[in-house]
This record gives sequence, C-alpha cells and structure tokens, in this order.
Amino acid sequence: MLPYRDSRLIRIALILFFVLLVGYAIYEAQGLLYGPMINVPEETITVHDPYTLIKGRAARITELQLNGKTIPVTENGEFEEPYLLAEGSNHLILDARDARGRTARKVLDIVYEPK
Repeated sequence: MLPYRDSRLIRIALILFFVLLVGYAIYEAQGLLYGPMINVPEETITVHDPYTLIKGRAARITELQLNGKTIPVTENGEFEEPYLLAEGSNHLILDARDARGRTARKVLDIVYEPK
C-alpha cells in the first residue's frame, strides 16, 4: 500500500523548489530586464583644485565613456578617472551602454574656483 500522506509533503517541496527556481531566474535575468546603471553624486560640486577624480559605480554595462572617452571599469563596476577642470563651470557627461545597446546617461556639474 502506498503512503498517501507523504504526497502533501512532496507537493510542498515541489512548490518551494519552483518558487526558488523562478526567483533565481528573475535574479539572473536582471541584465535583460533592466538597462545599464551609473551611480555618481549628482549635486553640483565646487572645488579649488584643478585636478579631480571622477569615481563611482556602474552596473550591467559593456562600455562607459566620460565626455566621449572610454574609461576603464573594474569587475565590480567601479571606476576612477582623473580629470583636469577648466576654470568656472565644467559639464561632464557619463554615458554607459550594455550588451543590448541600451544606454544610460549621468551629468556631473563641477565648478572650479581657483584659490
């Protein structure tokens, strides 16, 4: 005789397995569902040194550019790029592109006032 009482336990285990499977599939599909992302401070910054370091983090990208120049990104998505500022207001544009051709753009405004 087959123990029919255990079928409830098997059913719960299968439901839990498929819920975990769908959750993992959604987690892995983030690169397909969401486009590239750039995290940098967005407020206007006033500095007194002409050399500054533009740094932040980018996710789900294949290429990152600062004012049209490709900049290197680590495996974790972090980037640091030195930049020489002109006197006055500087408008810097970060463009990111992913493998599907989707883009993201962040604009940095840095004001350089010499001492």
